[in-house]
Amino acid sequence: MKARVQVMLKTGVLDPQGEAIRHALGALGFDGVEGVRQGKVIEIDLAETDPEAAEAQLSEMCEKLLANTVIESYKIDLS
Repeated sequence: MKARVQVMLKTGVLDPQGEAIRHALGALGFDGVEGVRQGKVIEIDLAETDPEAAEAQLSEMCEKLLANTVIESYKIDLS
């Protein structure tokens, strides 16, 4: 089973990389960009075939390693 985990800073947490991207886009002539939030995508191949078990396993991975849950949120997509 393939999974994609999206990790983003929580709303209200300052995103200096997103701000740097927004500034660079403005310098390149892309006017009207009012905000950018930067995150990461992690693709994982699992041997698990049960979607509920896979999601539980992925949630545990996120809580323990993939996301800093104090300042980041995550979203799991299974395919």
